[in-house]
Amino acid sequence: MKFLIMVQGTQALYDAMAGKAADGKTWTQEELAAMYGHMEALNNDLAERGEMVDGQGLVEPKQARLVSAEDGVPVVSDGPYGETKEVVVGYWVVDVENIDRAVEIAARAYECPVPSWLTNPPPLVVHQIQESPEATDS
Repeated sequence: MKFLIMVQGTQALYDAMAGKAADGKTWTQEELAAMYGHMEALNNDLAERGEMVDGQGLVEPKQARLVSAEDGVPVVSDGPYGETKEVVVGYWVVDVENIDRAVEIAARAYECPVPSWLTNPPPLVVHQIQESPEATDS
């Protein structure tokens, strides 16, 4: 079974990681290294177990574009989404036995080291990927 594990975040979190936080709360180089080390170890483990299908971090939300429609005509605007606080900032696609294993992976990702001032890190979302009917007929 394939699952999408979505990492949520905010532009403010990216700003803090880049040392440009409006509130002055920024990540140190050591904190960034610990976070990247944790994620690399998780990715390596998933690859070694044959569970990793894909995984990527996304660029900061302010570089995203929103495509919507006005009167049936596509309209492109700056992103991410004006009314949304958190957006997808990274993801894994994993191929595992069941949702319990996917949640276990998400929990391990959520244990990622963060600065002490970041008391409520954004959530991760685990969502099963719909298989095509042909894939389930065999």
